[in-house]
Amino acid sequence: MPGVDAYAPREIAARVSAIGVTKARMPLASQCLLAVLAGAFIGLGAMMSMLVASDASLGFATGRLLGGLVFSLGLVLVVVAGAELFTGNNLLAMAWASGELSGWEVLRNWLIVGTGNLAGAVGLALLVWASGHTALNAGAVADTVVRLAIAKVALPWEQAFARGVLCNLLVCMAVWMSMAGRSVADSMLAVIFPITAFVAAGFEHSVANFYFFALAGLLGAAIGPSEVMGNLVPVIAGNLVGGSVLVAGVYWLIYLRPAQSASPRD
Repeated sequence: MPGVDAYAPREIAARVSAIGVTKARMPLASQCLLAVLAGAFIGLGAMMSMLVASDASLGFATGRLLGGLVFSLGLVLVVVAGAELFTGNNLLAMAWASGELSGWEVLRNWLIVGTGNLAGAVGLALLVWASGHTALNAGAVADTVVRLAIAKVALPWEQAFARGVLCNLLVCMAVWMSMAGRSVADSMLAVIFPITAFVAAGFEHSVANFYFFALAGLLGAAIGPSEVMGNLVPVIAGNLVGGSVLVAGVYWLIYLRPAQSASPRD
């Protein structure tokens, strides 16, 4: 029935491209505030995942899957409540490829949104630290955050990059599929499985790492700025490739590139 069925992939491509133009040309104040919210939202998902990970009684697979499931809260908040997330906004590359946005407009959005995400994630880390949340489970939550941050900075750059690619492939597919829905429930369901998968698999999300590193630093983790950047630089690069090339670029080639012949509903 019209208005009930999910949008078809070709329709999703058109929606993603059009929404990308709107996002890039949003007033600066709105972009900044929505970006701060997104950083905090992803931080809330990361906070919940650490609560699960601190429970040593859970088996390996169970703990990873449950941690990924509760992390989904972050992207559900971004998609349903509305916020601007750097990794999801890598899909703006589709509007750029169609000539609807200039390269500068895309880069400007990524810089503004990424900076706002950093501010939101760090701000939430400060609140979580001040609240005493990490003392839960006899301090196991704090220990888990510190161990995770140390493990992240120890990753070889090529692993950090590859994990960044795989992470944002899944994140952008979650955003892409949420665009197929016509209800809040549709969007939430579309988000949960890809996000659970990337967290359970141990892939690297740059905005979540903003939160983890900020909180670990507040908890006294022995990691310095150069070590943190040694993780963030390849992870951000990987996120860009995963979202802009493997999702936006591939779907643009399939559905939006000029002079292609029309195809039936997919």
